[in-house]
Amino acid sequence: MKPDKLSDLKKALLVLNATELTEICLRLAKYKKENKELLAYLLFNANEPMNYAEDVKSFLIADFIAIQKHYFYSTKSLRKIIRLVNRYSKYTGSKQVETELTVWFCTNYMIYVDLNTNHKPLQGLLTRQFEKITKLLPKLHEDLQFDYQKEYETLIIKAAQQIKWFNKSDFL
Repeated sequence: MKPDKLSDLKKALLVLNATELTEICLRLAKYKKENKELLAYLLFNANEPMNYAEDVKSFLIADFIAIQKHYFYSTKSLRKIIRLVNRYSKYTGSKQVETELTVWFCTNYMIYVDLNTNHKPLQGLLTRQFEKITKLLPKLHEDLQFDYQKEYETLIIKAAQQIKWFNKSDFL
């Protein structure tokens, strides 16, 4: 069975009254956690996406603090954090929030993770996030682009100083 097109769904939703729409939204939220989280964001946080980003940071910092030192378990924990950062930034639909959370992730990576490891998957997590930032920066407004570019460059320089396997020329 193929799902209907979004345009068809939109037309059908425009015909419904408010109570029917409420029932449909509640039914969607009932069956999937992501739907419930998205609905909560749209209802309570959509008008202030940067405050939402701060809430996400305060929620995820506990995961960073709890990271184990062993490279295998820290890689698994970091993948989970990246998955959550991507999910929460997707809810906002804002490139600024996505950039903010990705820069925050890289900063905390350098604080909480063993930087002397030779474990390639663990190294790849940081390099992919830096690559993601380089792709996000041109999509921002010029003023934001300038601010985040400065923050990104200081992060790159700090990473080059602290991490022996990191090559800053790949990212600048």
